[in-house]
Amino acid sequence: MRMHLEVDDALVAEVDALAGPRGRSAFVREAVQQAVDRRRRAYRIRQSAGVVRDGGHEWDADAADWVRRQRSGDPKRVG
Repeated sequence: MRMHLEVDDALVAEVDALAGPRGRSAFVREAVQQAVDRRRRAYRIRQSAGVVRDGGHEWDADAADWVRRQRSGDPKRVG
């Protein structure tokens, strides 16, 4: 689909310098896709805020001890 965009000359010159000859459309397409992805991700993060309640973790009291117990409980682990 074609789309009409109004962009100032200085920005077009920067895009052309970065995108190279005949690379303007691909550059703009990629930039728009990245912007859409960022906005979608930010929206999903906002929507999921507070879904998981923090009830504490079993390693909060002594993380090093928790790691030691995890490692010693794995029969495939050496050392």
